[in-house]
Amino acid sequence: MLNTPDAVPTDPFAGAPARSRMAAQTLAGQLAERFAARIRDHLLAPGARLPSVRHCAAQQGLSPSTVVAAYDLLLAQGLVQAQRNRGFFVRERAPLRAASLEAVASPEPVRMAAPISAATLIRGMFHPTGSRPQPGAGVLPPEWLETTFMSAAVRKVSGHAALAEVSLRYGEPQGDGQLRRVLATRLQSLGLHAGPGQIITTVGATHALDIVSRTLLKAGDAVMVEEPGWAVEFARLDALGMRILPVPRGPAGPDLAVMARYCQAHAPKLFVSVSVLHNPTGQCLSPASAHRVLQLAQQHDFHIVEDDTYSHIAPEHATRMSVLDGLQRTIYVSGFAKILVPNWRVGFLVAPPDLIERLLDTKLLATLTTPSLLERALAHCIESGQLRRHAERIRSRLDTTRARSVKLAQAAGCRFVTEPSGLFGWVDTGVDTEALAQRMLDEGYLIAPGSLFHAARAPSTLMRINFATTQDAAFWKIFRRLSDGARQRSCAP
Repeated sequence: MLNTPDAVPTDPFAGAPARSRMAAQTLAGQLAERFAARIRDHLLAPGARLPSVRHCAAQQGLSPSTVVAAYDLLLAQGLVQAQRNRGFFVRERAPLRAASLEAVASPEPVRMAAPISAATLIRGMFHPTGSRPQPGAGVLPPEWLETTFMSAAVRKVSGHAALAEVSLRYGEPQGDGQLRRVLATRLQSLGLHAGPGQIITTVGATHALDIVSRTLLKAGDAVMVEEPGWAVEFARLDALGMRILPVPRGPAGPDLAVMARYCQAHAPKLFVSVSVLHNPTGQCLSPASAHRVLQLAQQHDFHIVEDDTYSHIAPEHATRMSVLDGLQRTIYVSGFAKILVPNWRVGFLVAPPDLIERLLDTKLLATLTTPSLLERALAHCIESGQLRRHAERIRSRLDTTRARSVKLAQAAGCRFVTEPSGLFGWVDTGVDTEALAQRMLDEGYLIAPGSLFHAARAPSTLMRINFATTQDAAFWKIFRRLSDGARQRSCAP
């Protein structure tokens, strides 16, 4: 290899062939193709800024003129656009409509271009980058979820006669009756009293959220969402044409003053909340905040969807608005993907009796029914106590790994901005995590930058980590090296 600025002895893109002057494609072409592949795979979100020419040249061991040529190729392909004095950005797709906090008193929410991509997050979390645990993942590692009782439950409910019963005809519209009865009993242990007739099973918790939105909202309605929050929920509501009103989430719950101003100015129809083990902060709603939110809902006539996805690993006696409200203005949503069976896609919603028929109509129009076989097998796992014992083991294991992950993160220069709890940690890295995410991807690691968790994307030094997948000291060593390098570059004259 020639000893020139364009000589690259090793490829910084993990798992890719090394760039070489001997390759048929030019160095600029090879670099452009690597960026193009990331854009096509949704690992570079619309609106994401490419590294500056100077930084990219330094990172990749190339001359600035080679990087410029690569960026020109991306421009010609229509994958990026240049902004004068700002740099190169991945081309926008459909913009997300979000109201700025400064404009909450205006007659209409300001429509802001927010290039967050739920597809980027989903594809990125499950994109095969190798066998390493991925710090940005939103789920527990598969080996944590391995059990013997799930397969036994399937065998139990799939004998010849039983298999015919649940397979050769459509199931009950609201979902398998046995599962709904078991769920009603389990919910009572949380203090939520609802009969099987108030429960509708769904294809995962996300489907339940979608049923609620499609039933209660129409295009143009205003919806309050917590920020930081779940990127998929932001994008899903935007795709339905809703006006998104981001409410800052604090240690005790949503910012009540902002919610009150939104209620006065925009008459929102819905508030979507993760009360317990909020994603990404891990915070839990305080009783005082819960009561005040319920008062606002009563006063301003909106519904509350409470997403309790992490109920199985939640602390005992956690505050839930649906319990305090008795399912008057609240709709409770949960599922089993996080704790047991991600690919079974079994979720459910619990709603006031007067909404059940409307919600059921929406489910029937979208999916007809849900798979009775898997629902009945899950009912057996719950009724026998196997799910409860499995969840206890997961909580114990998570407590141990969380303590180790916190020490590793702090040793790598991170600061926890919220008390570590649940599955996720919300940390301040001190550097732009969106830029850092691309560097970490070069090393084979996916991280979840803070900008993904805001309705209107802006540079952020925050990052969400999964406590179960951040036990690898090698990851933190690479993270420290790259974040220190980014810090030095930002301080350079």
